[in-house]
Amino acid sequence: MKNLVIVESPAKCKTITKYLGEGFKVLASYGHVRDLPAKKDAVQVNDHFKMTYQTIERNSKHVDEIARAMKQADTLYLATDPDREGEAISWHVYELLKAKRLLKDKTVKRVVFHEITKSAITAAMATPREISMPLVNAQQARRALDYLVGFTLSPLLWKKVARGLSAGRVQSPALRLIVEREEEIERFVVQEYWSILAHSTKEKIDFSAKLAVFKGEALKQFDLQNTEGASAVKIQIEAAAKGQLTVLKVEKKQKKRQPSPPFITSTLQQEAARKLGFTAKKTMQIAQNLYEGIALGKETVGLISYMRTDSVALSQEALNEIRAFIEKEYDLDHLPETPRVFKTKSKNAQEAHEAIRPTSILRKPEDIKGFLNSDQFRLYQLIWQRTLASQMQYALMDTVGVDLGAGDIAVFRATGSVIAKPGFLSVYQEGVDDGKEENEEGKRLPALKEGEILPLREVETKQHFTEPPPRYSEATLVKALEEFGIGRPSTYASIISTLQQREYATLESKRFKPTDVGRVVNKFLTTYFDRYVDYHFTAGLEDDLDSVSRGEKEWVPLLEAFWQPFHQQVEQIEGSVKRSDVTQEVMDEACPKCGKPLSTRLSRNGRFIGCTGYPDCDYTRPMEGEAPASLPELLERNCPKCDKPLQYRVGRYGRFIGCSGYPECKYIESLNKPESTGVDCPECQKGELVGRKSRYGKLFYSCNRYPDCKYAVWNKPINEPCPKCAWPLLTLKETKRRGMEKVCPKEGCGYAEQI
Repeated sequence: MKNLVIVESPAKCKTITKYLGEGFKVLASYGHVRDLPAKKDAVQVNDHFKMTYQTIERNSKHVDEIARAMKQADTLYLATDPDREGEAISWHVYELLKAKRLLKDKTVKRVVFHEITKSAITAAMATPREISMPLVNAQQARRALDYLVGFTLSPLLWKKVARGLSAGRVQSPALRLIVEREEEIERFVVQEYWSILAHSTKEKIDFSAKLAVFKGEALKQFDLQNTEGASAVKIQIEAAAKGQLTVLKVEKKQKKRQPSPPFITSTLQQEAARKLGFTAKKTMQIAQNLYEGIALGKETVGLISYMRTDSVALSQEALNEIRAFIEKEYDLDHLPETPRVFKTKSKNAQEAHEAIRPTSILRKPEDIKGFLNSDQFRLYQLIWQRTLASQMQYALMDTVGVDLGAGDIAVFRATGSVIAKPGFLSVYQEGVDDGKEENEEGKRLPALKEGEILPLREVETKQHFTEPPPRYSEATLVKALEEFGIGRPSTYASIISTLQQREYATLESKRFKPTDVGRVVNKFLTTYFDRYVDYHFTAGLEDDLDSVSRGEKEWVPLLEAFWQPFHQQVEQIEGSVKRSDVTQEVMDEACPKCGKPLSTRLSRNGRFIGCTGYPDCDYTRPMEGEAPASLPELLERNCPKCDKPLQYRVGRYGRFIGCSGYPECKYIESLNKPESTGVDCPECQKGELVGRKSRYGKLFYSCNRYPDCKYAVWNKPINEPCPKCAWPLLTLKETKRRGMEKVCPKEGCGYAEQI
């Protein structure tokens, strides 16, 4: 063996070995091989931010294997992933082997490929390069910034809010997005408004039109705010129309709808969330499988290009293959005269040269369905369809707008559109986010001519209420992060996972809701560290890191410019802010027990209302609790045990549903709905682990198929296999001595890893 090739994932090794043939040994680093230790001064701010790395314990055996193989090799090929993290891993492997004096008189080459196919790997091996230190330094700067923020802010949070909390440079602005949206929802005042529709028929086609003009004035949204006003307008229209509508104007237009560009990381996560219901983390895990290779019979093939990218470009080779496929499979009307070229928004998209695409468009989803599991097939199909559609002809829409007069006092407007030529829509149509209207394709209007008289079947009044902005889903949160420039393709999934693992936000009906602790942490950060959780500041820092990766800026001055004012701010807040300033908020309400002001406060079980006179006065009540003098809130159903009305009640752990016949009847129901984790149960492999509260209020995680499956763990589950026993689940555990750990819940394994 003369050549040693290092990749990140063991899943790639077998495929790449087959492509390279004899004389090559391919080993995996299993991700990062070195990292900053979780202790003070791992980044020495007074010594030009010198970073002290240590080998990651779980990967030490893989490092030893690489070192043994290097002794027998003449040439080292570093073939880790084509992004900053991959470049840094190559550099760390190089530094470790160099420290062991194993690279003397050896040749070291860096090779990069964006898909695991024979042609891509052969081309990469033929065109090696040096390790890119600008990319490495950009990653080091990011890691140092995250370390400095985490190790400086987290202890401050322990003192000023509660033990065990932590803050992150990128996660904190993301939390701010979620909290500010929740506050916007809470401030929202519902407004009533009414619309008026005219219903008509022609040639057995029923259609409706909306009132647009009344008595010469354009109708605005809130001009009709109650049923009395709407009814009065309706009566006047009916009297003036006398059962007829006159076609005043017919506008016909043709519109072109262009296809969306092929996927980048963020758009793939958004669309997989909309259409497939995948979390960002699940999307990236499945995409990683498709990229690293799937066994198609006797051959293992990488099915998609690299999935961490912000470039929408396609290679000329891919474009040629896609256009030839469209010409063969569809008629020429579906093929544009020239290939479509999409403009990349990111300034730093040269890090990853292509969008996410199939490695071959000839590999149809239905042809390989038998080799994929359900989730792999659906994600591959989504990528395949989007890529193909991006190079197809535009869709042609026939749109019609009709003005209908009702006497001389009202004008109604009807619109509709139909697909004249489907173009790319025959393959793919992009999903829509919350609050956006679906396109009106398919809404049919009859053929109408100006001056034509139509029957007025009915004038209908419809009541509406304004709705608050929706909470963020995974798709809309990723979109917001991308629009603000917070994070990068490789970090979106981890940002979302971290917020949930720290229990700063929970998913309710697939929407993010901040927890009480999340609100208090956000209040602390936005009050005292507003600059560092500011969206524009965070985005500007990301741009600076991009500049480092392009070699336009030096990384140490960037760290110095950040650290000095940040450190001064921390020292100032530590000395001037009390814990009560953060966790308490005085209310305009007197304590019913002693008359002193009440305040909202924070405990380990969430926020509650307590007396500012504590400890002299011990009055408390839950945030959701009713004032003592209020009447019980009854439900519209009865107790299944004694048939008396059920009511909301308040206990030491908050609200619950109980029987109004208590204490004779002790029937209760919990209001704590199981919290979805997206983690499959490792015991039965059919259910999902969900968070539940025990009778004492402690959170645990169990299978949603209980009692058929009784698997349960106390710690937060995560979707990672144990590296020691391969049990398909690790859990997060927090200890006083070591902080957060990954631990294996399988009896007898004992694996634990400090985070």
